[in-house]
Amino acid sequence: MVKHQPLQVYEKQVFVSFVTGIYGCRWKRYQRSQDNSSRWECTWFVILCSSFLLLLFWAYFWLVAQNDFNEFNWLVYNRSGEWRDETIPILASTTVGFSYITFLLILALFHISLGQQLNLYWVHKIGVLATLLTTISGVISVDDIWGDEWDILLLSLQSTAPFLHIGALVTVTAISWLVAGYVVRRERSNFQLMMLLIYMVILLAVYLAPLTFTCPCIMDRHSLRPRPDIIGRRGAPMLAPENTMVSFNRALQYGTSSLEADVTISVDGVPFLMRDRTLKRTTDVRKVFPVRQYDDASFFNWTEIRSLNAGQWFLESDPYWTVGTLTARDRSRIGNQTVCSLVEMLRLAARANGSALLNVRRPPPEHPRYRSWFMDTLWAVQKAGITQKRVTWTPDTDRGRVRGLPQTANEKLSVEEMRQRGITSLTLHYSKASHKDLQEYLANNVSVTVYPVNEGWLYSILWCSGVPSVSSDAPQVLRKVPYPIWLMSRNAYDFIWITSDLVSFAVVVGIFSFQKWRMRGMQSYNPEQIMLSAVARRSSREVNIMKEKLIFSELNNGLSSTEELCLYPENGYATYSHGELSH
Repeated sequence: MVKHQPLQVYEKQVFVSFVTGIYGCRWKRYQRSQDNSSRWECTWFVILCSSFLLLLFWAYFWLVAQNDFNEFNWLVYNRSGEWRDETIPILASTTVGFSYITFLLILALFHISLGQQLNLYWVHKIGVLATLLTTISGVISVDDIWGDEWDILLLSLQSTAPFLHIGALVTVTAISWLVAGYVVRRERSNFQLMMLLIYMVILLAVYLAPLTFTCPCIMDRHSLRPRPDIIGRRGAPMLAPENTMVSFNRALQYGTSSLEADVTISVDGVPFLMRDRTLKRTTDVRKVFPVRQYDDASFFNWTEIRSLNAGQWFLESDPYWTVGTLTARDRSRIGNQTVCSLVEMLRLAARANGSALLNVRRPPPEHPRYRSWFMDTLWAVQKAGITQKRVTWTPDTDRGRVRGLPQTANEKLSVEEMRQRGITSLTLHYSKASHKDLQEYLANNVSVTVYPVNEGWLYSILWCSGVPSVSSDAPQVLRKVPYPIWLMSRNAYDFIWITSDLVSFAVVVGIFSFQKWRMRGMQSYNPEQIMLSAVARRSSREVNIMKEKLIFSELNNGLSSTEELCLYPENGYATYSHGELSH
């Protein structure tokens, strides 16, 4: 009796089944293939990589844009008329989309490394397209609503570039395994040479990228200037309603040296603090004066303004997700806040031995105080009893009438122009304050205040740049930065940079050498050696593939039913017998 042996005993490939099953819904061995991927599937792989890069850029943008979330919500409010935190759905969708695309890309790279044919499942193709189109529409919308915010990307590189360089170095070094495996394993072709050339150009660009970096915190520790003063921008608006006495008190508690406020003139000539053109967002005007809720705030008299509640909206809307941290006493105080007058704020600054930065909004031409708003503001400063040298004024017009008060400008000016106009300081948005310009201003003894600075990384690079003061919505955050987040000498960074490049280069050369040796060993196998040699050890994956192809090719060539071809994976022997038991 003839004993039949199975042609092939397949080992379970759980990991391969997991990768191909999730990526292409090919859970069975017969569904998989190790042939070259089709051009269509290669196109989808390119789309997947493009989606990943776009989402990586998008996620990084929102990571560094946290500094200006308050500004974004305010811009959206001015367009829609409703205040809500629009960043929450954006961050949630970005996190889900980036995680999904990253997972698919990892599966695709595993396909390539395992030699499996790419075949993205149609459901994933719809998901990738939907994610890509959603991200593109988001980029277009942000460019329309918040186009100036793109500047923060270049600024953030002053803080993150050294760390992003290390991450890019690790990534391109790891990718060399796939590139080397593709380049050395087949006959030479123009496409292989092109892939190798592109990879080498990218690798060289990453190696030399630090030559283009401008990082203020790469400096000698002894050259570090004193810690920048913090100005409470509208107080501490993340902890209490903006432009209220509670907010200004909170700012002083967190160590601010100055207070910044937006000043509006009432119809009866009383300067009060209000950022918006209307009273709708930060008061209960829609309940008290429902017909006038869209009227300009300056057309209310002080009695009417004082009757409004300016704190309840903060407790109800919780714009910064901080209400839950407040005590019952704090909530009670906030709930009873009224609109703050300029005199009250200046008196508080005087008692705290601080200073004030005023952004005065001139009333419209039809306003009864259109011509006297300047004197109304000066009267409030004098009534508060604060020294005029401690009050900085930033009116857009009538600058020549400002006498005895330090003058500042909200626009970028040359040193010569500042001297001609009698301006002693600048208040600039961080996007307008380049490192080169800051050094020029400081060299000419020009005081510069940069706003808004709400994140530690931005505060750190401005500190390293020598900025004397910053204006912040989050003094409680900056208080936790007693020293720049990172500070490194030029010699130390150059050592890290060169060492990292050399280690990466050595690893890449080693990977290419190993892949070439590995492929040369695979090519040394031939069908006769596989069929006739008795190998005591377990066969490699590539050898098993060759065995399978040889066996099935022999069957297709017409082996008789009495012939038997046996493969014994358990002992490594492969034999052939004709009408009898194999040995």
